[in-house]
Amino acid sequence: MSSEIKGIGMYVPERVLTNHDLEKILDTSDEWISTRTGIKERRIADEWVKASDLAFHASKEAIENAGLTPKDIDIVIVATSTPDNIFPSTACILADKLGCKNPMAFDFSAACSGFIYGITIADSFIKSGKAENVLVVGSEVFSKIIDWADRTTAVLFGDGAGAVVISKSNSSSDILSTVMKSDGSYGHLLHCQVGEKLRMQGRETFKQAVKSMETACLKALQKAGINKEDIKLVIPHQANIRIIQALAEN
Repeated sequence: MSSEIKGIGMYVPERVLTNHDLEKILDTSDEWISTRTGIKERRIADEWVKASDLAFHASKEAIENAGLTPKDIDIVIVATSTPDNIFPSTACILADKLGCKNPMAFDFSAACSGFIYGITIADSFIKSGKAENVLVVGSEVFSKIIDWADRTTAVLFGDGAGAVVISKSNSSSDILSTVMKSDGSYGHLLHCQVGEKLRMQGRETFKQAVKSMETACLKALQKAGINKEDIKLVIPHQANIRIIQALAEN
């Protein structure tokens, strides 16, 4: 039994926060942000908007793109570090908003790696025969946990959601291999304590991000039996242009 990516969807809030907007509230500049990150703008949700609201629009599009209805979804998985509540899960709230019919629904937190974890979990459920259609959503409202006086983090993060429907397939799998690892000893480099704002040690986070992504990419290729020369497109989870360039060079 194999799985396929049957539908995709995305959603971002309408409000755009540019580098020039940040110049007015931070000791920074468009040139400083652009040369160090490659970022020109980010989307910011209104204060009343929650992760499930962003996830709803992305999920609706993904389900329609897959040619399915919400009632066809067996499992709803939401990867988020900024959930609506401690409980009930954002996935349960999302399933209700979509009109799904009593699916298994749960959240998990894996920060930037959440979407990769999500599709791996979905792929495993399908290959075990426990589900036929799984909705996987990554949804964040990081603007709620950003310290807007901290230029090391305020320039990097924004709000948005992406969704895919992973479905049972009779053909070869779309998901050839995945590699997931963790190392809690680096948790102090990028973290958000309960009730506090996000904090990051940028230089060390950069080094570990490049090293970890390079290792994971090479292992994923090896597991899939694919050579580097066969790859036509690499889509990192990372928005920082310097990390992407360093990864490409390595």
